[in-house]
Amino acid sequence: MKKIAVKKKGAIGSSFDDFLKDDGIYEEVTARAIKRVLVRQLDELMQREDISKTQLAIRMKTSRAQLDRLLDPENESVTLGTLARAAQAVGRHLRMELV
Repeated sequence: MKKIAVKKKGAIGSSFDDFLKDDGIYEEVTARAIKRVLVRQLDELMQREDISKTQLAIRMKTSRAQLDRLLDPENESVTLGTLARAAQAVGRHLRMELV
């Protein structure tokens, strides 16, 4: 009977995070991903609560144009204050942490 060598499963090479860090784009990619997740969550809450963009802009005391910038996943120039107001407008709190 032949013995079959079984390879142990494990990581081969570096992690994707290491790849991004080596490329010097980790922070940029991470910030973009966080913004996309926040936009998706806000959009889902708006749909669930049946809140229109106009209604949300009024609740946030801002313009529709500013709200459109907030909801644009490619636009990274959103302040923490704007994100906090958006969260409050849909009955949530913005929570951030350093890890």
